[in-house]
Amino acid sequence: MRIDLITKEYPPFIYGGAGVHVAELVRVLRKHVDVKVRCFGDVRDETDTFSYGHSAEFDKVNGALQTMATDLSMVSDVAGADLVHSHTWYANFAGQVAATLHGIPHLITAHSLEPLRPWKEEQLGGGYRLSSWVERTAYEGATGIIAVSDGMRKDILRAYPQLDPNKVSVVHNGIDLEAFQSANNPDLVRANGIDPDQRSVVFVGRITQQKGLPYLLKAARELPSDVQLVLCAGAPDTQQILQEVTGLVEELRKVRDNVIWVEKHLSRPELIAILSAATVFACPSIYEPLGIVNLEAMACSIPVVATATGGIPEVVAHNETGLLVEIEQLQDGSGKPLDEKKFVSDFAAALNQMLESPRISEFGAAGRKRVEQHFSWDSIAEQTLSVYRGAIANFK
Repeated sequence: MRIDLITKEYPPFIYGGAGVHVAELVRVLRKHVDVKVRCFGDVRDETDTFSYGHSAEFDKVNGALQTMATDLSMVSDVAGADLVHSHTWYANFAGQVAATLHGIPHLITAHSLEPLRPWKEEQLGGGYRLSSWVERTAYEGATGIIAVSDGMRKDILRAYPQLDPNKVSVVHNGIDLEAFQSANNPDLVRANGIDPDQRSVVFVGRITQQKGLPYLLKAARELPSDVQLVLCAGAPDTQQILQEVTGLVEELRKVRDNVIWVEKHLSRPELIAILSAATVFACPSIYEPLGIVNLEAMACSIPVVATATGGIPEVVAHNETGLLVEIEQLQDGSGKPLDEKKFVSDFAAALNQMLESPRISEFGAAGRKRVEQHFSWDSIAEQTLSVYRGAIANFK
C-alpha cells in the first residue's frame, strides 16, 4: 500500500498541532506502509519526502492563491498512490484534485474548520473566502474525513450538514510517550527566565483568538502573588491580537513582577523542561479540536486546567487529570464566551483550586497514565491504517 500524505507543515518547519500530528503519524506509519510525504517549503533531507513551492508569477498574489498554486505543483507526482491523505485546507485542494485526476480515494484529517474561525475574514478578506471554498469543496468530495475528536466530528457535521455522517470517523491525536515525559532540567528552565523553585502556571500556544490567551491574562490577576505566569506564546495571527496581548501583559506586570513571556520557538527539550517544572498547565482555548498541548503537559505529569470545549473533554478527565471550566459560547462561529467576566472568574477559580489542591500530584500522575492508555502514536497509527484499508476497499 502506498499512501501520499500532503501537508503544509513538516519537520523542521512546524508551527502548530497539525504539523506535530503529521510528523508523528508518518514516523509510525512508515513501519507498516509506503508513505510519501509532499509538503510545502524548503527541501527536506528525508527519504520519500518531497518539497514544493509556487512559481515566481505567484510571488505577489494573495496567499490563498499561492497555496493553491503550490498544491497544483504536487498533483502529477501523486500518480501511483493507492490513497492520498491531506491535512488542513492548505493541502485539501491538492488532495482532492489528485484524487480526481488519478482515480484514487482522498482522505482528509480535520484539524480545524474554516467556518469556526470567522475572524480570519477580517485578517485575510478574499483569502479567507478562498480557503473556505477549498475546504468545503474538498470535504464534500472526499472519500472520508478523519476527525481528531468526537467534538470535532460534531463540529464538522454542524458546519457541513450535507455530509454523510458515515464518512466521518474519529481518530484522536497522539503523543510521543518516549519523548514527552517528566524531565528535571532546572538550568534549561532558568535559561528561559523562569525560576524552577517557584510555583508556575504555564501556557503554550500561538497568539490567536482561538487559544484564549487574553482570558488567561485577565484571570491571572487572581493568582497568588508567588505564582509565576509563564507564557510560551508567539506566532501572532494578526498585529491586532498581538497588541491586545502585549497591552494585557503590560497591565498585569504593573501588579505582578513574575510574568515571563517566552516569545521564541522552543526546542523540544526546552518545552519539556518548562512543562516538567510547571505546577499547573493552563489551556483557556475557546476553540480546540483536541489540544495536543494538553497531552504534552499530561505526559509530563502536570495537571491541566482547561476550557470544556471542542475535543478537550476527551483529553482532560475532570477532577481526575485536571479541571474543566465550563463556558457558554456564542454560536456565530467565533466561540467567544457569552459572559466573559464569568468565564474569566471561573477560570481563575479553577487555577487557584488546582494550585492549592492537596491532590495535585495525583492529578499529574493520573494524566500520565491516561495518555499512556489512550493516546500512544502506535494506537493512532493502527486506527488510521484501518481507515485507509476501508477507504481503498470501498472506493468506487
